[in-house]
Amino acid sequence: MSRIGKLPIEIPQGVTVGRDGDVISVKGPKGELSMPVSSVMSIDIGENAITVTRPNDLAQNRSAHGLTRSLIANMVQGVSEGFTKKLEIVGVGFRAEMKGACLQLNLGFSHPIFFFPPEEITINVPEPTTIEIAGSDKQLVGEVAAKIRKLRPPEPYKGKGVKYEGEYIRRKAGKTAA
Repeated sequence: MSRIGKLPIEIPQGVTVGRDGDVISVKGPKGELSMPVSSVMSIDIGENAITVTRPNDLAQNRSAHGLTRSLIANMVQGVSEGFTKKLEIVGVGFRAEMKGACLQLNLGFSHPIFFFPPEEITINVPEPTTIEIAGSDKQLVGEVAAKIRKLRPPEPYKGKGVKYEGEYIRRKAGKTAA
């Protein structure tokens, strides 16, 4: 039995979960999410908990069991609490600022970079060297954070670039003169 898949998903106050065929929809104070799920998995929606069970022990069903439970749990957490990712900008003259709905990044290139986030994502810049990405969809929040990081990934010699908060950059020694 899957250790993750057998755990029940608690439904917090103010969150409603519905199923229409093979589509699970979750609605809460932070938004609404829906996702198609495997028709093989049986999903029991109770008063305050959701349980996911698999029909048999085939390899495909075992692998989909924990995944389905995790995706539904992420949807429930996203519409009730939301997800955030923080990015740090390291480098002299590297900074970010919001221009309306657009994120303007100065990352050492000859031109500023303008990033337009999706409508479901909110970006906040509390300091010029910190970016906070928030939203209800965990996958979309991570994807937007990865796109921003990809604009100037941290380099190993001076550590300059955009990195996740708490990310460790493995440093290299530079050239030595003989």
